[in-house]
Amino acid sequence: MQSSCLAGVLAVVTALAVSLVAGAQAPASVAGPIAIVPLDSKNSDRAATVTGALEVSQGKAIIAASGAITSGTETTEVILPHRGVLRVCASTTVKLAADSSVPAGEVPGLMMAMDHGAVEASFATGRNSDILLTPDFRILIGGPGAAEVKVRLGQHGDTCVDNAGINAPYVLVTSVFDGGVYRVQAGQRVMFQHGSLREVVDQEKEPCGCPPPVAPQGNEFPLAQSEGLAPLAKPAPGVPMNNSAPAQNVEPLVYKSADKAAQPATEAAPAATALPAAKPAAKKKQGFFGGIGKFFRRVFGAE
Repeated sequence: MQSSCLAGVLAVVTALAVSLVAGAQAPASVAGPIAIVPLDSKNSDRAATVTGALEVSQGKAIIAASGAITSGTETTEVILPHRGVLRVCASTTVKLAADSSVPAGEVPGLMMAMDHGAVEASFATGRNSDILLTPDFRILIGGPGAAEVKVRLGQHGDTCVDNAGINAPYVLVTSVFDGGVYRVQAGQRVMFQHGSLREVVDQEKEPCGCPPPVAPQGNEFPLAQSEGLAPLAKPAPGVPMNNSAPAQNVEPLVYKSADKAAQPATEAAPAATALPAAKPAAKKKQGFFGGIGKFFRRVFGAE
């Protein structure tokens, strides 16, 4: 009797232990990777480069806990599972890492770091804040809410932060060196000039995110130039014009001189005194030397 009761107790304890272990492992399996990056093997210039703790499968790089993403000539859309999208603008490198201090069962915050370029964060924020680090600032994106935050780093430390969207999150910018704090309000676009919280343009006009794609007609000349067409197309109208102007002047000259040459030829053919008529022409051409010869003949009495 006691043995049967003991067996029943052990069975209950074992089942409870199994359920606890399964429950402890569930958050890890639910959390999954922190980012999924599509890869383009056909266009190496456009494709993104991904490094770190990752797995490549079906043309996608799956970042488990940390990694770095470098965009090519186009913007890379990084999928954040169960959250949204992080757009890494062209020629921008962003390092990603999950917050390891978050208790089990909670969605960890995302740590992002960049030293140039621009990013666009379009994802849901939760209990644990996301952080974007730049050389001058620590930008905290707190929730809950729906982030539409754009950040662009310019020359001389200029940092543009745009906190758009209806459910804009709590965005707090902290200076790494000075320790000052500035809160970017919902719907506000701010430019921190020279990486300082003391030089703030609170209504920045220029966009903070990725540059808009260039239309084909807008990039017509650079594309043609890269293909070797633009340099030929622009000088081509000018070169014929420069050559055509002399050609128009030369053609009338040639044409008129031919007419003048033809007229003496037609007159000289029937005339018998063509040769005597040519001698005065020779004297006219050599009038200067003929005058000198006449002078010497007079001096020496030849005439």
